[in-house]
Amino acid sequence: MTFSANFSLVLPEVVLAIAALVLLVAGTFRGKVGAIFTLAAVASLIAAAATAVLGPKGVAFGGVYVADAAATYAKVAIYLSSAVAVVLGDRWLAQRGDQKFEYAVLVILAALGMGVTASAGDLISLYIGVELQSLALYVLAAMRRDDAKSSEAGLKYFVLGALSSGLLLYGSSLIYGFTGSTHFSQIALAAAHGGSHGVGLLFGLVFVICGLAFKVSAAPFHMWTPDVYEGAPTPVVGFFSAAPKLAAMMMFARVLGDAFPASEEQWRQILVIAALLSVFVGAFAGLAQSNLKRLWAYSSIANVGYALLGVAAGGEVGLQSMLIFMTLYMVDVTGFFACLQALNRDGKPMETIQDMAGLVKQRPGIALAMTAFSLSALGLPPFSGFWAKYFVFKAAMGSGDVMLQWAAVIGLVGSVVAAFYYLRLIKAMWFDDAAGAVDAPSPSARAVGFAAAIFSFPIVLVALVWLEPAAKAAAAAFGHA
Repeated sequence: MTFSANFSLVLPEVVLAIAALVLLVAGTFRGKVGAIFTLAAVASLIAAAATAVLGPKGVAFGGVYVADAAATYAKVAIYLSSAVAVVLGDRWLAQRGDQKFEYAVLVILAALGMGVTASAGDLISLYIGVELQSLALYVLAAMRRDDAKSSEAGLKYFVLGALSSGLLLYGSSLIYGFTGSTHFSQIALAAAHGGSHGVGLLFGLVFVICGLAFKVSAAPFHMWTPDVYEGAPTPVVGFFSAAPKLAAMMMFARVLGDAFPASEEQWRQILVIAALLSVFVGAFAGLAQSNLKRLWAYSSIANVGYALLGVAAGGEVGLQSMLIFMTLYMVDVTGFFACLQALNRDGKPMETIQDMAGLVKQRPGIALAMTAFSLSALGLPPFSGFWAKYFVFKAAMGSGDVMLQWAAVIGLVGSVVAAFYYLRLIKAMWFDDAAGAVDAPSPSARAVGFAAAIFSFPIVLVALVWLEPAAKAAAAAFGHA
């Protein structure tokens, strides 16, 4: 392919890279952030999403980069989620007199890294995307340098993230050593032939899965998640919980679906174990939490377990269920943290279940939205969380694999256990006595929270009409690297 043809395929990433550099220079010289700066950051992310949809499809740079329906689906969700994160974070930091132009630049760079991972057709491009994403997220976690908890969150995230990167690199080196290639298509051919290097390849695959499990915070590699969620700024946590999770699940689907389709029986066992561990760690550990950011950290661990069941089911149906699940989950978690960052009492953030006591009497709209998100995360019909789990459990039960079918049943039990802490939050908001007056909420955070709540119910019933075929088309693209 000519350079211009390759360039046209990577145009979404080029748009974000140029935007990040221009905003970095502009922010450095201006020294302060205004509405125009934030608008430019949001516009660049929306432009990248539009470019991904309207741009050509194909393989660039000899298979290193893949622009297909799956990548387009993921990029649209990631870039739009990142645009919302820019707006929420900018307003939140401005309220605290801590507004920094670097915030928007880091979100764009993280989105750029996620876009590269979504289109990775090679272990090297996958790693570059992972590191670009991760380095930006480490800094975002420690954004408030004068806050000890934020600095601690960034340090923990960095140290454990470096460990996961080491596992990913070591696994990749083993795979390269036994196949002689880092291209997913060549690895797939080597894995299909098996032979004497088959065991070595599986060892490499296990290390890669462990490295990716760290990124997606799946048990038993979840230990960083509660501490980082608690210490990082609230809008940053909302961003962590949404776009990077979808990007990490895309990495799983790319590596397993494109590079190791012939080893499905082997990696399925690993994913099922990780999925069940995640569901039960998230369900039972969450019972002891009173801090809402830690509670939703364990909720995210459990939800990653459900998404992994979809990946483990494999095929178009399984991957479609994962994409639908992650998309609906992104809306719920973004809306919940938008509501959470809108709530303050005497200038201090309300972050515990006790802080939410009697919220319905003072902020009925926000209390209703948070109730919707809690019921959705619980999986109560007809909220979006119910449909997300429905597609995953349906894929697992229809896979024909007895192990996966039992895993779906056990996962349903874990969902029932986790219902306790969602209901405890709802009970505090609706039935407990108020702990004091709540400050006026931020208009932007309140608007995002309300919009997400309306999407979770009842708009989700309409959204599924176009979301389901879009996810099906995206799932069909996997396995053709």
